[in-house]
Amino acid sequence: MNYFLPLILGFTAASLGVAPPGLLNMTAAKVSAVDGRNRALVFALGASVTVLFQTYISVLFAKFIDRNPDVVILLQEVGLFIFIGLTGYFFWAGKKKKKAKDEELKMKSKTSRFFLGMLLSFLNLLPIPYYVFLSVWFSRKGWFFFNQSYILLFVIGTMVGSFLMFYLYILFFKKKETDKPSFLMTNGNYIIGTVTAVISVITFIRILKG
Repeated sequence: MNYFLPLILGFTAASLGVAPPGLLNMTAAKVSAVDGRNRALVFALGASVTVLFQTYISVLFAKFIDRNPDVVILLQEVGLFIFIGLTGYFFWAGKKKKKAKDEELKMKSKTSRFFLGMLLSFLNLLPIPYYVFLSVWFSRKGWFFFNQSYILLFVIGTMVGSFLMFYLYILFFKKKETDKPSFLMTNGNYIIGTVTAVISVITFIRILKG
């Protein structure tokens, strides 16, 4: 058996899934702009760890969820309410004026950023149906098998791919912040709120079509 293939499949799936602007990568960019690159990398690591567990659970229950579309609809409905709530929170946070000094920003621990990454990634339920669909599709193509070795390599690939994309966002926005040092710090909450609003609309449309 080719054990290198599931690693590549997981890496590619995660890279493509995380590449478009979303809640996690935009938050990673904001953390990089506000707290520095090191804390942003810790945030990305926390988010990637949760992605690993989400993928593992998704693959384990892929066949069951594929045979019971009501479960997918339920996950979408839960995700819709979560993203609507997050949209309201980030727009509220954007309006709230905060005068944070450099000393106050430095007091934010790396541990808190790690768990923040895990929390936001946990609240993001969209990867679950995404990896369920892909794992079933890969299986039907004969590229993936539901045995322990393939599953572990696949989820490791998704973790590495997710972290790499977060890292690229951190590098990109870090570079942009040198030209416009206040843009992401000033408008970061509005950007993330807009992203969650778009995800809410997409999820709502999927529910209606389902």
